[in-house]
Amino acid sequence: MVELRRRRSLPPGIVFFTASYMVVCSAMALRQGNLEFLAYAGSMVVFIAIVLALHTHARFNNATLWMLSAWGALHMLGGTVPIPEAYAEAEGPRAVLYTLRLHPWLPRYDQIVHFYGFFAATFAAWEALRRALHARPGLGLCIAAALIGMGLGALNETLEFFITRVIEDHGVGGYENTGWDLVANAAGAITAGVLLLNRTK
Repeated sequence: MVELRRRRSLPPGIVFFTASYMVVCSAMALRQGNLEFLAYAGSMVVFIAIVLALHTHARFNNATLWMLSAWGALHMLGGTVPIPEAYAEAEGPRAVLYTLRLHPWLPRYDQIVHFYGFFAATFAAWEALRRALHARPGLGLCIAAALIGMGLGALNETLEFFITRVIEDHGVGGYENTGWDLVANAAGAITAGVLLLNRTK
């Protein structure tokens, strides 16, 4: 029982790191009057609570927990850290990291975070499925995890759509932005699925 509790507890480093960027970035958004990102911060609290609830059953390994926490950091920084206007691809009222594109042929910061985020989500889905179903690692489990990662990506876009209905002064972007986000989400999930499959061979 003691060992089980130890495995279910979160490493203090992850707790401190996550709490720090949540507090700092939320304070920055509040100071900037960034209502859109305050809504995202609220959704992050829900996301963290879901991860904690899943962790009590799935017992994510430390690498997966760090990947998920890093995703949260990239997300929170993306909406609050200002950048020079010259590097911002305007889709909203603010020049922040999410609008950063260093070259026309390179992906935006936003798309990189989408790729990485649902890459990490697919790893978490794989661990949760493996333990919940007592399934042997293999092709079927990797496909299921990748599909869950893509589904979570679609859910993210749905939440962003609702934000555009509630907040007039938003930086979510239009149809093309949603399309590229979905492509990045799928690419991250599929890449994770392939890596997980190779790891099980």
